[in-house]
Amino acid sequence: MNKQRQNPNMEQYKVEKSEELLSFLLDTMSNRSRNSVKSILTRGQVFVNNKEVTKHNFRLEPGYTVTIQKNKAAKAATFEKMKILYEDDSIIVIEKDSGLLSVATEKEKSLTAYKQLMSYVRKINAKNRVFVVHRLDRDTSGVMLFAKSEKVKQTLQSGWKDMVKERSYVALVEGTVKKHEGTITSWLKENETFKMYSSQKPNDGKKAITHYKVIKANNNLSLLSVYLETGRKNQIRVHMADLGHPVVGDKKYGSKFNPIGRLGLHAIVLAFNHPVTGEFLRFKSDIPSVFLKKR
Repeated sequence: MNKQRQNPNMEQYKVEKSEELLSFLLDTMSNRSRNSVKSILTRGQVFVNNKEVTKHNFRLEPGYTVTIQKNKAAKAATFEKMKILYEDDSIIVIEKDSGLLSVATEKEKSLTAYKQLMSYVRKINAKNRVFVVHRLDRDTSGVMLFAKSEKVKQTLQSGWKDMVKERSYVALVEGTVKKHEGTITSWLKENETFKMYSSQKPNDGKKAITHYKVIKANNNLSLLSVYLETGRKNQIRVHMADLGHPVVGDKKYGSKFNPIGRLGLHAIVLAFNHPVTGEFLRFKSDIPSVFLKKR
């Protein structure tokens, strides 16, 4: 095979002998595992003569051109209320919609981001698994990270504070936030009804630090950029309520109205050093359009 000139996101090869596509790819990408190569095929990253091909036994003939697209999200897979932003042998990064559980609860064991990803990776190999690294509340949308092995999960969780370089949200909150930017610090605790609340007494719970900045505001609502210094359960929701401006649609923490029909919280950026390669990766999701509509 001859490797051709390429752009950074493509690898292109000329076929020199008649053989099946999977066989060709295993030879071409000899540094990758068989599972990894099959996964690349399933995700629709392989093109023969500029046409996408996912069949393992597709017959190649001399003179054909095989193009491999790098890090293409799972086009061949269909998901409900989520999409894959990035995948490699170690991690999967998704964008989750509001209304989708991250993982199962006692009440709902069916549709979750975790279950859909587990089903997806097991189509490649029945032994494949995914592992939850962190969670987003059901009604919070945005960027979320999963590991593809127990070892990678442990690396991420044990080194989370050092490896995660940016974790930011946008929050649509009630009322006009008068202070353009600020920091909220408290110690968070959970009561018997599983509701989190703040304590100003040092070490009375888990320390939580939230930074915010107003993006825009009108008489009824404020759109904030929110940066987490710590990642506690319901941290933003509690701290916005503490500020006197609960997240829109968050009845649990004092919201009085919901003009957008969903929780006004979106995980917009997750940036981290790759747990295996150390490469810096940054993923950004668009602000939900419903957050930006004029009222």
